[in-house]
Amino acid sequence: MEEQIVYEDNHLLVINKKVGQLVQGDKTGDESLLESIKNFIKIRDNKPGNVFLGLVHRIDRPTSGLVIYAKTSKALSRLTQMVKNREIKKTYWAVVAKEMIPQTQRLIHYLKKNEKNNKAIVFPKATDGAKEAILTYTVIKSLDNYLLLEIDLETGRHHQIRAQLSKIGVPIKGDLKYGSPRSNPDGGIHLHARKLEFIHPVTKEKIEIVASVPQDDAIWKACE
Repeated sequence: MEEQIVYEDNHLLVINKKVGQLVQGDKTGDESLLESIKNFIKIRDNKPGNVFLGLVHRIDRPTSGLVIYAKTSKALSRLTQMVKNREIKKTYWAVVAKEMIPQTQRLIHYLKKNEKNNKAIVFPKATDGAKEAILTYTVIKSLDNYLLLEIDLETGRHHQIRAQLSKIGVPIKGDLKYGSPRSNPDGGIHLHARKLEFIHPVTKEKIEIVASVPQDDAIWKACE
C-alpha cells in the first residue's frame, strides 16, 4: 500500500490506483482501497480507534491512476464542494486505436446512463435525461498501432471518456464495453488518471500531482 501513496499530509491522501482495484466497496464484496488504506493507516500510525477516511471522487475499476481521499471531515466537505465546482483539474491519458483523428479536439456530447448494463448512451445534442459531457483531447504520442491521448475533463460524467472516445471511433484499448475489439490480459483498460491540480482545501497551497503509468505494461511504458 505504501508504494501507492503519491501524496499525503494531515488532511488528505492521494493514491495511484492499480487496474482492478475498487475505490470503495460495491456489491461484489471485494475489499476496497478505502478499507485497505484505513487498515494500513491504523497499523502504521498505531491508532487505537476508527480511522476517518472519505472518498472525494471515483475512477472506474478497470482504470488506473490518481484518487483523492480525505483524512478529516473538514477536508472531505471542502474537497467534495471543489469537485462540484469543477475546481479540481483532472488530466487523463488514454491509449486508443491508431485512426485518423484531429490532433486536438473539444468534444461535446450528452450522456445518459443505462442502469441495466451500466453503460453511458451518447447523444449528439441535448436530450431529455442526458447530461452535457465536455472534454478536450490532444494526441501527444504515436506508437506503432496506437495513439496516446492526453485528455482534459471539463465535466465528470459516468464513463465519460470511454463513451465519448468510442463515439468518435477510437475506443480505449481493452474497453470491450465501448467497442474495443479485444480485452486486456489483466481485465483493465488503457485509461490512466495522470494528473491532478487543485488548491489545497486547508493550507491553500497549489497542489500538482502526477502518477506514473502501470510499470508492468509494455504499451504504457512506451508512452512515458
